[in-house]
Amino acid sequence: DFKGREGPLAPRLPLSKKIKFNKTAGYIMARIEREKKTIEYMIHIYCGAFHNDASKAGGLCGGCGELLKYATERLERCTFGENKPACSKCKIHCYKKDMRDKIKAVMRYSGPRMMIYHPWLAFMHILDSFKKT
Repeated sequence: DFKGREGPLAPRLPLSKKIKFNKTAGYIMARIEREKKTIEYMIHIYCGAFHNDASKAGGLCGGCGELLKYATERLERCTFGENKPACSKCKIHCYKKDMRDKIKAVMRYSGPRMMIYHPWLAFMHILDSFKKT
């Protein structure tokens, strides 16, 4: 029983404190914010592996920073809102072709590695992909 236990053995949900639940937006806020975090981590993993010009403070190179900004903007403007499907199953492709190719490369590389670095986000991302549109 982990009830009341603190320390390294305590169960943790990494996003429980990072995502603020908005009563008016409800699940929409949590889903979009979680997807923003997921794509941010994926881009950081990819950039760290392939680009040497990222800053020493854990930042992103120029191209990856631009991709993150673009992906975040696309998530904020998603027309489906709370019924948002996984981007791979979406009927409306809101990414420009070059950005779509870049994000596919990031996801192809970072997706399997997310299970190691951020298993909770990876699990939720997979779970979201099974939801009906």
